[in-house]
Amino acid sequence: MSDVVPESAERRPLLVFLNEVAGGRKLLQAVRERTEAGLVSQVIVAAPQNQPTIGTKIDRDDLYASARARVEVTMSLFAAFGIDSVGEVLDPAPQLALDDAIRANRPSEVLFSALYDTRFGIARKDLAEVAREIAEPNVKFTHIPVRVEEDAIRLDLSHVLVVATKTVNAPDLVSRLKERATLRPHRYTIISPRSDEVPEEQVVRDLAATLAELYRSDIDATGSPISSDEPFEAVRNAIEHYRVDEILISTFAGEQSRWLQSDLIGRVREITDKPVSHVESGRAPAAFASVVAEGGEH
Repeated sequence: MSDVVPESAERRPLLVFLNEVAGGRKLLQAVRERTEAGLVSQVIVAAPQNQPTIGTKIDRDDLYASARARVEVTMSLFAAFGIDSVGEVLDPAPQLALDDAIRANRPSEVLFSALYDTRFGIARKDLAEVAREIAEPNVKFTHIPVRVEEDAIRLDLSHVLVVATKTVNAPDLVSRLKERATLRPHRYTIISPRSDEVPEEQVVRDLAATLAELYRSDIDATGSPISSDEPFEAVRNAIEHYRVDEILISTFAGEQSRWLQSDLIGRVREITDKPVSHVESGRAPAAFASVVAEGGEH
């Protein structure tokens, strides 16, 4: 049997374009479907150096680092499912970045991952529609939105903001998140504020590993390694922009946590009426969560 691929089925790259987001269960599923079909020569993960509009504020000097982290989290996630990829950090303007990426890589398809109803510029144009006009008709374009607004009308869904850096891949925490999702549908937004105690490379790997484990259980989650926000501001910004039903703050058990020393839980509790839970990793599952805000757990 010949191994020659017909010209009509020429292997070409698949371009995964991340605008302000990282990972995503639906994005992973789409990439797996295309790579397993055998017609993709390479998976390219690209992100513009733009300022996220939801969930965090990033210093301009950190825009490159933030975009790189989004790319690396997504690449690590793909690798967990046996998908090799290469990464690119591009121009801050998403429309210019996409045009450059298409010209440079000549992909067969663009998987465009962005927040639902993302708009940009003075005219507030719909970014997905502008991106589609840039790609088509020469390149197939598929928009895979991260739906934040749509979640607000789902009464059966609990959206939990998880704040974890050193413990983001702790077995206790991951088990806890999976257990909760068996009782009621959950969407997790995981933010990992910068820590001098943990290298960014490790946070990227750990965050990607946690997302992969949740996706294997068909649990929706997105994650973001925060480049410059201190923990309280990271939580405040996320609360302002996401629909949040509960906030879960994770630390290791029995250690002198800087987050606890700065009364992070108490400060967060003052700015929200949602339940705030403190999860200590390293204890038995029945004992490691203590609710510190009124309302208890879902």
